[in-house]
Amino acid sequence: MKSPILFFTILITILSSCKKDDVKNNSEECYSNTNAQTLVHDNINREYVLYIPNSYDGTSAVPLLVNFHGFGGGASEFMSYADMRSIAETDTFILAYPQGSCLDGSSHWNACPTGGDNKSDADDFGFVESMINEISSQYNIDMERIYAAGYSNGGMMAYGLANYKSDLIAAVASVSGVMLDCIGPTSHPMPVVHLHGTSDGVLPYNGGDGWNSAQSTLEHWINFNNTVLTPTVISDNNIEHYVYDQGDSLVSVEHYKYIGGDHVWFNSTFQGQNTSELVWNFVSRFDINGLR
Repeated sequence: MKSPILFFTILITILSSCKKDDVKNNSEECYSNTNAQTLVHDNINREYVLYIPNSYDGTSAVPLLVNFHGFGGGASEFMSYADMRSIAETDTFILAYPQGSCLDGSSHWNACPTGGDNKSDADDFGFVESMINEISSQYNIDMERIYAAGYSNGGMMAYGLANYKSDLIAAVASVSGVMLDCIGPTSHPMPVVHLHGTSDGVLPYNGGDGWNSAQSTLEHWINFNNTVLTPTVISDNNIEHYVYDQGDSLVSVEHYKYIGGDHVWFNSTFQGQNTSELVWNFVSRFDINGLR
């Protein structure tokens, strides 16, 4: 698998293949969010966009889903095309879209612990924990139902949290992402759903150029969670759904394989469910103790 330093070197050269609007080049900052919350972590001003559904009244604890943009992305824009707000209204959970810090004109996530191979010294794990603490101090959050999702480099960040902040995270979802080679001390069975296109030209489905393949990422969690080794497979709309279930604490590892799919937050649907719905309908089945 690629080390984080190689990841950032390569992605700077392939930003043209990503959504152009994701990149905000400026000598002072590389993104501009609307209605962002701010906090100071590690002496740096950090931002996140928070969505509180109208259905939230504070009387009961509700889940929190944190969704991470890709390399070069902006939180408020990512919320517009990886939109989970209508689902949050229906199922009553709080959404947070954090903003990565600026690196050579592009925002990024450090998906491994600070130091070593990291391209920057941004303490993103610490930032996320501080953000969760701030949100939970202001809203009635079910601390056993905090979920991490992300696209591309954001998917790497979700896996990083599964490895190094599993005391906070109940389940993770990665869209067009892979796991880097920093494998951490995950403290409980970790439900994982991985969505990936077979024609991904940025993070190739079958790996290559040092990148881990989608299957290698899945196999790590299949083995870690002690799930079945032979999946149940269902196909619909050029998408294959693989389910590795019966893991410890009844967790599952699931995979949506988009035949011909590119490096995107997918627009196509599986059995009538879009990407945001697939992500939520998976992670929401679990809390930090396993299957609810």
